[in-house]
Amino acid sequence: MSSNPLDNKSQAWSALFSEPMSELVQRYTASVAFDQRLWRADVAGSLAHAEMLAAQSIVGADDLAAIQRGMAQITAEIEAGSFEWKLNLEDVHLNIEARLTQLVGDAGKRLHTGRSRNDQVATDVRLWLRDEIDAIGSLLVELQRALVTVAEKHADVILPGFTHLQVAQPVSFGHHLLAYVEMFARDAERFAQTRERTNRLPLGAAALAGTSYPLDRERVARTLGMVDSVGNPALCQNSLDAVSDRDFAIEFTSAAALCMVHFSRLSEELVLWMSQNFGFIDLADRFCTGSSIMPQKKNPDVPELARGKTGRVVGHLMGLITLMKGQPLAYNKDNQEDKEPLFDTVDTLKDTLRIFIEMVAGITVKPEAMERAALRGHATATDLADYLVKKGLPFRDAHEVVAHAVKLAIAQGATLSELPLATLQGFHPAISDDVYAVLTLQGSLNARGGIGGTAPAQVRAQVARHRARLG
Repeated sequence: MSSNPLDNKSQAWSALFSEPMSELVQRYTASVAFDQRLWRADVAGSLAHAEMLAAQSIVGADDLAAIQRGMAQITAEIEAGSFEWKLNLEDVHLNIEARLTQLVGDAGKRLHTGRSRNDQVATDVRLWLRDEIDAIGSLLVELQRALVTVAEKHADVILPGFTHLQVAQPVSFGHHLLAYVEMFARDAERFAQTRERTNRLPLGAAALAGTSYPLDRERVARTLGMVDSVGNPALCQNSLDAVSDRDFAIEFTSAAALCMVHFSRLSEELVLWMSQNFGFIDLADRFCTGSSIMPQKKNPDVPELARGKTGRVVGHLMGLITLMKGQPLAYNKDNQEDKEPLFDTVDTLKDTLRIFIEMVAGITVKPEAMERAALRGHATATDLADYLVKKGLPFRDAHEVVAHAVKLAIAQGATLSELPLATLQGFHPAISDDVYAVLTLQGSLNARGGIGGTAPAQVRAQVARHRARLG
């Protein structure tokens, strides 16, 4: 029999058991097939723990050196693809520990002093997710920059703004895109806030009650960069909560779900705008597919899939909330089920960010089609009402007057600006020839120059603000 107890699954945690785990149960309970991706975090956490154990004279300097040497070899093996992941060792943590013990003997066995897999896995997931949040934050900056660049280029392009999917008022296409910049900026804020609560150290909580060894948890936190905004060690302060808390995973998935909702809204508009009924934009061919039967088709598959993948991420959020809702303190095996939805959420969001960064930059805008649509919808009706208010009419009266004018324009198949002055004056004598400056689409845009408005000058001011913010 091997001298390494971790080589025998029935003895991986205790000699208490009198029969080995069945092969079916091994497959059912094993997580190594998907939690391998935690290996870097596991190695980092183990090295920080080992350094602390040596500093506290819990293990010797020779043991620390052996652990560091073994972990370096394990890192090289995993990076080279030669590391043998064993199903009977259940997870990434036991696989690495078993290989370490195989390489360095008793020193590898001493590594687990003062910790449990409960606080170990909680630490690993937090470390891994922290780095993923950083990557997502960088991608969100790139996406916002891409949107800002397109918005600046099209600040003067007129798009019909919609409410209820009916033409409402003209807006700058650049202004419309900047609305998504605001959404993704809020997403970045949420991820940053989630990172703060994720970046707290559970290690040292052991199984659930802490440990009798004189651990220096603050040292480990500093080594792993788990510090607060002013550089103080950030620790989980209650051992029971430390090993059982998955709020950070739920918070992250919630932020990711909302970010995907923003992608889904943008996707819906891209799909509509690209359709022949709108014809406002075109997407580059590399983001579209054709039809197996209809040769004329160019389908916007990427935004359609983003809509679909949004449901997938929202489902992961619901799954994680449901996973936690019935768990008593402290750790329960249920929590093994947190990883696959969390991992898939990260992968889906990062892939969506990467592809949209490129796709947004390649949008072809069709200004003429947008302007024709804005004219068809009598988008300057509100401007005519505002014009009459400035002439002294109460707004409700002005609203009624304009409604009659629009009704006539519809009947005649004309725009408001095409109605003769005498016809307009028939609706109210306060109307004079200066009304036509108000009824142009560009005039409507330019009139809305307050902060947050759609005037091209304001769009450019917002572009400058975003560029300064994004660096």
